Amino acid sequence: MKLKLPLAALALSCMLGAAHAAPLEKPECIAPAKPGGGFDLTCKLAQSGLLDGKFISSPMRVTYMPGGIGAVAYNTVIAQRPAEDNTIVAFSGGSLLNLAQGKFGRYNENEVRWLAGVGADYGAVIVADSSPIKSLKDLVAAIKADPTKVVFGAGGTVGSQDWMKAALTAKAAGLDPKKMRFVAFEGGGEASTALQGGHVQVYSGDASEAEEQMKAGAKIRVIAVLADKRLEGKLAGVPTAKEQGMDVEWPIIRGFYMGPKVSDADFKVWVDTFNKMMATPEFAKLRAERGLFPFAKTGAELDAYVKERVAFYRKLAADFGLAVTK
Repeated sequence: MKLKLPLAALALSCMLGAAHAAPLEKPECIAPAKPGGGFDLTCKLAQSGLLDGKFISSPMRVTYMPGGIGAVAYNTVIAQRPAEDNTIVAFSGGSLLNLAQGKFGRYNENEVRWLAGVGADYGAVIVADSSPIKSLKDLVAAIKADPTKVVFGAGGTVGSQDWMKAALTAKAAGLDPKKMRFVAFEGGGEASTALQGGHVQVYSGDASEAEEQMKAGAKIRVIAVLADKRLEGKLAGVPTAKEQGMDVEWPIIRGFYMGPKVSDADFKVWVDTFNKMMATPEFAKLRAERGLFPFAKTGAELDAYVKERVAFYRKLAADFGLAVTK
């Protein structure tokens, strides 16, 4: 019997260990848009970080759930998949802006478990490589000369994050944002394609997204970054909007949430895993390769940050005369 007890204890320990590790078995990351945009980039960052750091044994599956710039995924996870302990969903500052305006339907920012913020990005003003527009000054001059010939493209409709970036830029230039010609796309990939095809003249997107698209061969050019200072890396030569006389900044966070009924124990496994992963130099390298800057908040700390940002976006939207949630 003395021999059997340790074996039984060992077996029990292994069973508990297996149960504890379950959330990381066959994980899935939902990107709430079509391939090629910021949500895709966010999922693939986690996919690489978790696998390279040996936090998971097989590659995390990335699936795409476009619709409403995140609304379909948000509603699906809450209503139909609330307890999936191996599913994480990408979000960005744009998701929080949409929540502030009630664009995710009846659900608000209190409905999910905010897991981890893994990097920061910044807004960017982008044109086609062949465009005669070389700066924000050129852009404003073109709009003033003939507003009908300058069409802004963006991922999302009026009131979206990309629209806000364009509206703030126009406002800083003394233009009326409500008179802008604006075409909405389902994610940054589509907007970039439209830009290269000449269907739109300007795209108010994200710096990291633009950098990834240029690496992949997209014929686009960034004329301004909406950051407090110049970015590092390949966009280091691009001036900020502030340098060009427009006091506009738009920081963006990228991260993940989980369903509302994921257990505390399983949620903690994910939080602890992300904390360990984000503390490694290997992850810092992966993040930098995707044009993202350091930002690491998980669990309760991220939850508090998200609530603060949503409150800020509600006020901003109200200032532009847009609908907001209570």
